[in-house]
Amino acid sequence: MEDIFVPLGFTLLGIVWITFHYITKWKTAPTLTTNDEALLEDLYQLARRLDDRMDTVERLVAADNPDFREARQLTDGSAKAPSLDDLTAAPTKLRSGR
Repeated sequence: MEDIFVPLGFTLLGIVWITFHYITKWKTAPTLTTNDEALLEDLYQLARRLDDRMDTVERLVAADNPDFREARQLTDGSAKAPSLDDLTAAPTKLRSGR
Protein backbone atom coordinates (compact mmCIF):
# COMPACT_ATOMS: atom_id res chain seq x y z
CA MET A 1 0.00 0.00 0.00
CA GLU A 2 2.89 2.37 0.74
CA ASP A 3 4.19 1.68 -2.76
CA ILE A 4 1.25 3.64 -4.17
CA PHE A 5 0.92 6.48 -1.64
CA VAL A 6 4.57 7.62 -1.56
CA PRO A 7 4.96 8.23 -5.34
CA LEU A 8 1.44 9.67 -5.50
CA GLY A 9 2.23 12.02 -2.60
CA PHE A 10 5.50 13.18 -4.20
CA THR A 11 3.71 13.72 -7.52
CA LEU A 12 0.97 15.82 -5.93
CA LEU A 13 3.52 17.74 -3.87
CA GLY A 14 5.51 18.41 -7.04
CA ILE A 15 2.46 19.68 -8.90
CA VAL A 16 1.53 22.00 -6.03
CA TRP A 17 5.13 23.26 -5.74
CA ILE A 18 5.38 23.98 -9.50
CA THR A 19 2.01 25.75 -9.46
CA PHE A 20 2.95 28.02 -6.55
CA HIS A 21 6.42 28.60 -8.00
CA TYR A 22 5.02 29.98 -11.26
CA ILE A 23 2.29 31.96 -9.50
CA THR A 24 5.04 33.67 -7.49
CA LYS A 25 7.08 34.31 -10.64
CA TRP A 26 4.01 35.74 -12.35
CA LYS A 27 3.26 38.11 -9.45
CA THR A 28 6.85 39.36 -9.25
CA ALA A 29 7.17 39.84 -13.02
CA PRO A 30 8.12 43.38 -13.99
CA THR A 31 5.28 45.63 -15.06
CA LEU A 32 5.26 48.97 -16.84
CA THR A 33 7.13 51.52 -14.81
CA THR A 34 6.63 55.27 -14.91
CA ASN A 35 9.65 55.56 -17.20
CA ASP A 36 8.17 52.96 -19.55
CA GLU A 37 4.88 54.84 -19.70
CA ALA A 38 6.71 58.11 -20.41
CA LEU A 39 8.68 56.42 -23.19
CA LEU A 40 5.48 55.04 -24.72
CA GLU A 41 3.89 58.49 -24.59
CA ASP A 42 6.95 60.03 -26.27
CA LEU A 43 6.88 57.37 -29.00
CA TYR A 44 3.17 57.96 -29.55
CA GLN A 45 3.69 61.72 -29.90
CA LEU A 46 6.56 61.09 -32.33
CA ALA A 47 4.34 58.80 -34.41
CA ARG A 48 1.63 61.47 -34.51
CA ARG A 49 4.12 64.11 -35.67
CA LEU A 50 5.51 61.78 -38.34
CA ASP A 51 1.99 61.00 -39.54
CA ASP A 52 1.23 64.72 -39.81
CA ARG A 53 4.46 65.26 -41.73
CA MET A 54 3.59 62.47 -44.16
CA ASP A 55 0.19 64.02 -44.76
CA THR A 56 1.83 67.40 -45.40
CA VAL A 57 4.35 65.93 -47.83
CA GLU A 58 1.60 64.09 -49.69
CA ARG A 59 -0.46 67.27 -49.97
CA LEU A 60 2.56 69.20 -51.29
CA VAL A 61 3.42 66.54 -53.85
CA ALA A 62 -0.22 66.22 -54.91
CA ALA A 63 -0.39 70.00 -55.40
CA ASP A 64 2.67 69.90 -57.70
CA ASN A 65 1.74 66.70 -59.53
CA PRO A 66 -1.95 66.10 -60.28
CA ASP A 67 -1.30 62.44 -61.17
CA PHE A 68 0.03 61.68 -57.69
CA ARG A 69 -2.11 59.32 -55.63
CA GLU A 70 -3.50 61.37 -52.78
CA ALA A 71 -3.99 58.75 -50.09
CA ARG A 72 -1.49 56.34 -48.65
CA GLN A 73 -2.19 52.79 -49.68
CA LEU A 74 -2.03 49.59 -47.68
CA THR A 75 0.64 47.10 -48.69
CA ASP A 76 -1.80 45.26 -50.96
CA GLY A 77 -2.91 48.57 -52.53
CA SER A 78 -6.57 47.90 -51.81
CA ALA A 79 -7.63 50.76 -49.53
CA LYS A 80 -6.53 53.89 -47.73
CA ALA A 81 -4.63 53.24 -44.52
CA PRO A 82 -6.35 54.73 -41.44
CA SER A 83 -4.73 57.79 -39.90
CA LEU A 84 -3.53 57.90 -36.32
CA ASP A 85 -6.47 60.15 -35.44
CA ASP A 86 -8.87 57.52 -36.74
CA LEU A 87 -7.13 54.83 -34.71
CA THR A 88 -7.20 56.93 -31.55
CA ALA A 89 -10.77 58.16 -31.91
CA ALA A 90 -12.59 54.94 -32.68
CA PRO A 91 -10.57 51.77 -32.05
CA THR A 92 -13.68 49.57 -31.77
CA LYS A 93 -15.06 50.85 -35.07
CA LEU A 94 -11.89 49.79 -36.89
CA ARG A 95 -11.78 46.37 -35.24
CA SER A 96 -15.36 45.57 -36.17
CA GLY A 97 -14.69 46.44 -39.82
CA ARG A 98 -17.42 49.10 -40.16
